[in-house]
Amino acid sequence: MKVLIIDDEPEIVEALSLAFNLQWQNWEVITAQDGETGVTMFNRESPDVVVLDIAMPGIDGYEALRRIRSISDVPVLMLTVRSEEMDKVKALEMGADDYITKPFGTLELMARIRAILRRSEVPSAPTVHASIVCGDLSMDFASREVLAYGKPVKLTPIEYNLLAHLVRNAGRVMSHGALISKVWGSENSGDLISLKVYVRRLRQKVEKDPSSPVYILTERGIGYRFARLPA
Repeated sequence: MKVLIIDDEPEIVEALSLAFNLQWQNWEVITAQDGETGVTMFNRESPDVVVLDIAMPGIDGYEALRRIRSISDVPVLMLTVRSEEMDKVKALEMGADDYITKPFGTLELMARIRAILRRSEVPSAPTVHASIVCGDLSMDFASREVLAYGKPVKLTPIEYNLLAHLVRNAGRVMSHGALISKVWGSENSGDLISLKVYVRRLRQKVEKDPSSPVYILTERGIGYRFARLPA
């Protein structure tokens, strides 16, 4: 496995490199101190996971993420000193898998890295409900293929797991907490902001009109419900 750390603070890079070497001794750690170099190294080294700072000289973390996402779905965890909700939302909407705000503990960051790596793995095929057709949406759980209005839909691991959990519980209201626990796991690295962003991303991919969804419905103050529609 190979991790790429992109951050302009040498002490952060040194601390993260040490943490990765202690946690996973067989991993290769590569680093860059600005976004432009980071993207170049990403293209050359093809890392398995990226830790990416937002505030950097030259191109910032958002632009670096945009360039990475244009060619790869590799797991990306964003680092930021900002705690404003909109900064977190922007990172997630641009395709980040998770984020953590500086200052942070290395144990927490390692836990988040383990979590996003697990979510990026393809799980074994379920033993029940091999496929589901609901209106103009269909899911094949064995192949992880999703079709919406006759067209294939490309989903990230988190998007797929969220949709699959909603679909398997069609007609039931799923609370925010239950969805966060199911999709983000026992580490609970997800939060309500992340959940809302991913629901919005899902609607943009599977709904004909995301502003008036017919599949993924909001139950205000409670959670979400996947509507039962005739096939």
